[in-house]
Amino acid sequence: MSLLIALLQALVLFAVAPLLSGIVRVARARLHNRRGPGVLQEYRDILKLLGRQSVGPDASGWVFRLTPYVMVGVMLTIATALPVMTVDSPLPVLGDLITLIYLFAIARFFFAISGLDTGSPFTALGSSREAMLGVLVEPILLLGLWVAAQVAGSTHISAITDTLYHWPAARSIPLILALCACAFATFIEMGKLPFDLAEAEQELQEGPLSEYSGSGFGILKWGISLKQLVVLADVCRVFFPWGQMTSFSVGGLLLALVVAIVKLVVGVLIIALFETAWRVCVFVPPPASPGPGLVSPF
Repeated sequence: MSLLIALLQALVLFAVAPLLSGIVRVARARLHNRRGPGVLQEYRDILKLLGRQSVGPDASGWVFRLTPYVMVGVMLTIATALPVMTVDSPLPVLGDLITLIYLFAIARFFFAISGLDTGSPFTALGSSREAMLGVLVEPILLLGLWVAAQVAGSTHISAITDTLYHWPAARSIPLILALCACAFATFIEMGKLPFDLAEAEQELQEGPLSEYSGSGFGILKWGISLKQLVVLADVCRVFFPWGQMTSFSVGGLLLALVVAIVKLVVGVLIIALFETAWRVCVFVPPPASPGPGLVSPF
């Protein structure tokens, strides 16, 4: 039964991953006072790409061609291990935080070296940036989750969520700080402001993607959307362990599904709000100060 739940959960997350990106785009457009694309636009883009031929550079090798499938496969593996709708991990073998962090590192490693495998200097610059982000972000995420693991006395995600569920609020200051660190790393992992620009798809931000086309590009975009969903679900599941199913029943499964959707949607809306707030902080001019005028005569 646990294997069936794990496979069903992975397929559901895989199916709704582009919807998450669509909700983010719509929420950001509404906060910008513009109409923007529809919620299902990400599905239309991916399906259009999947129907086209994949063409790569002459200098590209097997790493370039294999990376889209590695990205999707690794994220599906992580999705089977996350206890999104249940208290315990559907696959306890993969439910260790260290294992999950290394799986994320595998996906980032292949994504980075795929740009180096093309022979293009532009994609090489994007790959070096991706590798640098991995060096900076992965320790932040690992240390933030390590605080929760120290509190629980175990690195298994099921033990962590069970401990945090019963943890007294008066002793939650270390967990709040760990949540802030993980939220910071989640913003970077999801490519959100102020670290990345959604409008910079052809700039250095997505340099490794510039040589992909057709079905390969569509699969990779789907894998990146699934990665964003999995990262958000991981943080929500660890630090907000409420509403999961304790014993299997149809009613409990539906309730856990609704709670999981609410958590993810709220997280997406908070991310869109922070993105807009950072854009306002960047473009609002600072208030006028009399200091330069008073000092200038001297």
